[in-house]
This record gives sequence, C-alpha cells and structure tokens, in this order.
Amino acid sequence: MNLKEELRGRLLGIGFDVVRFASVERIGGEGLKRWIDAGHQGEMDWMKRSVDKRLDPRAVLEGASSLILLGVNYLPQGDEEGEAQWARYARYEDYHDTIKPGLVNAGRIIEELFHLGASDYRYYVDTGPVLEREWAGRSGLGFIGKSAMLISRDYGNWLFLAAILVRAEIEPDPPLKAPVSGPGGLCGKCTRCLEACPTDAFVGPGWLDARRCISYLTIENKGVIPREFRRAIGDRVYGCDVCAEVCPWNRFAQEARSVLLKPKTEFTRLSLAELLRLDAHSFAERFRGTPIKRIKLAGMLRNACVVAGNSGRTELVPLLLRLCLHEVPLVRAHAVWAVRQLKPGEWRSLLAEQLTNESDPIVRAEIVDTDAAP
Repeated sequence: MNLKEELRGRLLGIGFDVVRFASVERIGGEGLKRWIDAGHQGEMDWMKRSVDKRLDPRAVLEGASSLILLGVNYLPQGDEEGEAQWARYARYEDYHDTIKPGLVNAGRIIEELFHLGASDYRYYVDTGPVLEREWAGRSGLGFIGKSAMLISRDYGNWLFLAAILVRAEIEPDPPLKAPVSGPGGLCGKCTRCLEACPTDAFVGPGWLDARRCISYLTIENKGVIPREFRRAIGDRVYGCDVCAEVCPWNRFAQEARSVLLKPKTEFTRLSLAELLRLDAHSFAERFRGTPIKRIKLAGMLRNACVVAGNSGRTELVPLLLRLCLHEVPLVRAHAVWAVRQLKPGEWRSLLAEQLTNESDPIVRAEIVDTDAAP
C-alpha cells in the first residue's frame, strides 16, 4: 500500500466518512467575484475580505502543494418532531468542536507518514478562508449541485466538510465525470431545489442570494428579518433544509455513524411557548455546546417571534406582549409583528402603551409600516 492509500485508510479509521485529495493551484474565481460584487453574501463580510486567500490556498499556507478533503456524514437517525423546525446539522454538539479532535489526530498521522512538522500543515472545518466545496468537487468527493451545495453520491447533501492544507505532494483524486461542466453537472434536468425554495433565493443554478435564504436570515443575519420573508419562514426557527431535502440524490444517503459527532436533540422538542420564555440563563443551559449558541438569546427570540406569528396560535399572544417590552429592540420589533399577525383587529389596543412610548427606530418601523406590509 502506498502512502496515499495508507493515509486515506487511517483517516477513515479515525471517523471521517470520505477522504479525497487535490493538488493546490490558484482558482480563477470569476464566479465568486461576481457573487460578491452583486452583494449576495449579505453581511458575511469575511467572504469579501478573504477573496485572495480563498482563491489560492498558498496564501493561507505558503508552500502548500496538496489538499486533503474530508467529509463527515451528519444525516440524523430519525426525525425529531416539535413545534418548530431546526436545521439537521444543528442536532449535534457544535461540529466545529467535535470534528477538531479528528483533525488533530489526522495531523499526527500526516506528521508520521510524511515526516513533517506541525507547521507543515493547517486544517479547517468551515472556519477558514478555504473554498471547501470547490476543492471537494475537484477531488471527486462530490459535485456542486444546482442548490450550490456539495452533493455526494454516497451521502447526498449531508456532509460536513473539512480541509487540510499540507506541504507534501500527494497524488490528486479525479473529479466525478459529468455530462456538462459547472454547477448541476450531475443534476440532469432536475430543478427541484430551485423550485422548492420558500423565499426564491436562487438567482440561477448554483447561484444563491444569501440575503433571501432562510438559513442566512435566521442565523447569519444579526438584524431585522425583512417582512417580505417572514411568512415564508413558516415554523423554521433555526436554519432551513428544504433545498437539500428535495434532492433525489438523498435516496442514497446513509444515517450518520456519529464517530466525530455527538447527537444533541433535547432542544428540538421545546414548545414555542418555552422558546418565547427563554432568558439568558435558560438559553445558555438549553443550547450550551450547540451551534445554535451563535445567534445568542436575541436572535433566538427574534426567530421564535416570527414562527409564533406564523403559527395562528393566539394563546401565545400574552408571551409576545411581554416580549414587546423586551430590552432589546430587535426582539421588540419582531414581537410587535407577531402580535399583529395573531390579532390583526386588536393589536393596536393591545399595544397601546408601547405604541405611544416606543422610540427605537426599528420598532417604530414595525408600528408605522405594519399596516402596509405584513
């Protein structure tokens, strides 16, 4: 067995589900530049700041000649049912934390097999200026679908990706053969993901306007969720899997082994009322160790208010009225909207005091404009 295949076997043995290799080169990046120039990254400014590094891994690790692409299957075992929907990837302890020990072990194996030092490689799991999906596609780990997601023949849409830059020559693996080049090369005529998106976030095949994406709106977006998208969010309180769920390639998907993942699903059974009652202490207790902690309490209450407003459940109004007095204007604004949705004929009388005394501009915008647009 040569070094490449020994390395692949040992990395599979420590818990990675897919291991592929690519040679480092500069990527043209015209598509990425057009995407950023169009503003489709939204508030994700780090994408713009790190373009040069993303297009050339040698700007991240000087002298890097190979990339090791790693996939970890995260398809949960069974579906957790509750009053709100949560992105599937969030049903584990934070993958950044649980996959990292696997990368540390991978580094030790690389040092042993290639006689390298710790400074001769660098690893990332969705945290650095590396275009993991692009390189995963080049290595044959999968292909970029019309949904702009990486799709694996063996695991469908459900892979966490990690990458290791290394100063060693490793023979690259070939990409998957596709009848046409570009996004969706193995999608055929299927456009289910494009058609199923609740907010029409796809500008075209493989081209996502993040500013319209429910995952972006409920996670990366730190401000107000535009009114035009709130109804479409439905009961999705954190993220969205619609474009992935409708993909026919998922018929090949397998349940996760969870060697490098730790399932954590208790929070998926929280009721809407429990979500609306969260305070700093209970939020920290419920979501400690999960990726959901990133949006903080205000983000969770904002999202929960939108879901409550879409629920039709008028028994939630007292909880929403309390949130209309919350110290954070972002929460107050979405609570006002939710009350209006649930009590369209009574909201002004229910919020009389708040309507008179409110001074924050984002909340005033909900009060002044809410009749014009839901």
